[in-house]
Amino acid sequence: MTKTSDVDAKHNAKMAKIKAARDKIMAQKSEGETGLIVVHTGPGKGKSSAGFGMILRCIAHGMPCAVVQFIKGAWDTGERRLLTTNFGDLCQFHAMGEGFTWETQDRQRDIAAATKGWEKAKELIRDPEIRLVMLDEINIALRYDYLDINEVLEFLQNEKPPLTHVVLTGRNAKPELIEAADLVTEMTLVKHPFRDGIKAQAGVDF
Repeated sequence: MTKTSDVDAKHNAKMAKIKAARDKIMAQKSEGETGLIVVHTGPGKGKSSAGFGMILRCIAHGMPCAVVQFIKGAWDTGERRLLTTNFGDLCQFHAMGEGFTWETQDRQRDIAAATKGWEKAKELIRDPEIRLVMLDEINIALRYDYLDINEVLEFLQNEKPPLTHVVLTGRNAKPELIEAADLVTEMTLVKHPFRDGIKAQAGVDF
């Protein structure tokens, strides 16, 4: 039987090696901050939720931020209530969408709404005082070509201030966007209650 002290000693030695390797990696990282292009995509739940988590981090640090919603504009969501009621001085919230595309069933109307949202997004991103701009569900607008992916990428690469972070959410992110982004997270669907007939619920889904 291995003594507890032997197990502890092996564990401590292993952790020491991991720390040394980690310290070496960190020593090679740059100290300066830089604005990132962040993409949350995939079929799983949590893409917008992760983006709003970043918004709350910014607020906690006293960093001005903004949200532009491209699809869920008609929804009365908990995030919208919280941010507009309690943190309007630090976070601008612009609900520009008119609902999911299968609800409007009007492509030209969807294009007009997406274009209006993108114009507001560009205005916010250009403001160097705003440190993070979340473009919620913009990937849906890009997927259906309501917005030109090349125009969006050119703007982000050439006009985004150096310290501004931009978060783009929504499933089916285009390959060009994934290639251009600095950080990409894909949410994987394992199980979802909707498949069992359970509708979206306040506090969990909106």
